[in-house]
Amino acid sequence: MDRHRTMNAPIVAAQADHSAGHFLRVRQKTMDLCAGLGAEDLLVQSMPDASPGKWHLAHTSWFFEQFVLQRDIGYRSPHPEWHYLFNSYYQTVGPMHARPQRGLLSRPTLDEVRSYRQHIDAAVSELLVRGNDPELAALVELGLQHEQQHQELLLTDLKHAFWCNPLRPAYRKAIARAPTTSPEPLRFLAGCEGIVDVGDRGAGFAFDNETPRHREWLSAHAIANRLVTNAEYTDFVRDGGYRAPTLWLSDGWATVQREGWQHPLYWQPDLASEFTLAGMSALEPHAPVCHLSYFEADAFARWAGARLPTEAEWETAAAGLPISGNLMDQRHFHPQALSQHSETTNGLLQMYGDVWEWTASPYVSYPGFKPLPGSLGEYNGKFMCGQWVLRGGSCVTPREHIRASYRNFFPPSARWQFAGIRLGRDE
Repeated sequence: MDRHRTMNAPIVAAQADHSAGHFLRVRQKTMDLCAGLGAEDLLVQSMPDASPGKWHLAHTSWFFEQFVLQRDIGYRSPHPEWHYLFNSYYQTVGPMHARPQRGLLSRPTLDEVRSYRQHIDAAVSELLVRGNDPELAALVELGLQHEQQHQELLLTDLKHAFWCNPLRPAYRKAIARAPTTSPEPLRFLAGCEGIVDVGDRGAGFAFDNETPRHREWLSAHAIANRLVTNAEYTDFVRDGGYRAPTLWLSDGWATVQREGWQHPLYWQPDLASEFTLAGMSALEPHAPVCHLSYFEADAFARWAGARLPTEAEWETAAAGLPISGNLMDQRHFHPQALSQHSETTNGLLQMYGDVWEWTASPYVSYPGFKPLPGSLGEYNGKFMCGQWVLRGGSCVTPREHIRASYRNFFPPSARWQFAGIRLGRDE
């Protein structure tokens, strides 16, 4: 036994070094997204649903401290009083600062939060290098997936904050786009009919809400080959879509009236320009429409004589497709029109990236669902009420974070996420 351990020691050490390196790369990516931003930029909270960038930096560090480092009996937190500030919604861990008031946390300073991150990074890296602990590795991977969620949230929240500024500042300069051509004609492709398997396949990381893999029945249906474009959504607006109550769910129509919606979030009233992370920009007619609520997506689908796909229909269509597209790694940070493309084996385009795709499915548990044990069980399960599922990732989703079984979820009125439309229909 001792000889076996000695022979494998270099392999174990290499795996530990790889794990530590991966951990630091993901953590550094968050800081890279903040490059060029000042303390003022990272303190702003533009609405209760958004959080300041500084809070994202601290909360993701708190997550590792709470769920990874606290397992080490020798670990001592440098700032135990911060636990109250940067707990998000883990009631079983302890009390927390009110979410709508995160923008009031001028202290700790940004420099202090950066120092805190460095402390956490060093402590977690030391644990990873110390030995091959499968339970530790699983917790760190969960923390990194959580970090990547907050990388996306950091950008969506920052975009809303910059949009609220009358100067409409840019986060980054836009990357030159390839010349656009006429969009791929919208076609409906027949989906799989009958009994299908849905959910995590067990081949890699998955959140608990993606489990267990189970069977569902799909009736005859079809799914659109591409996303709905700005030009197509403009036709809906010009045709009086926001003035036709028969197209809207009751709660959706009430929201339209209360909020005065007349077009997607960030569009200008002239329907010719929009606010982006690169500042104001002309509306690209062939790019996927984004920043829509579920209510708007559903109303457009009715207007178009179609419906939204269910999440089982979407996942079955996406199964086996390569995870490629306009994701965060391309650094456009905005949906892009199809310029050059080759059809996938099943003819579907833009399944990953550009915009999260609203589905017709409420966010509920799969049959046999069991949340993670302990406080981590609060991560997903307790939100399975009053929200709707989105699939596919967006232009600010890290590529290694997304997969066919990934279930995002938001309230039906949420608009500040990069969310858009793929149509479906019954056959």
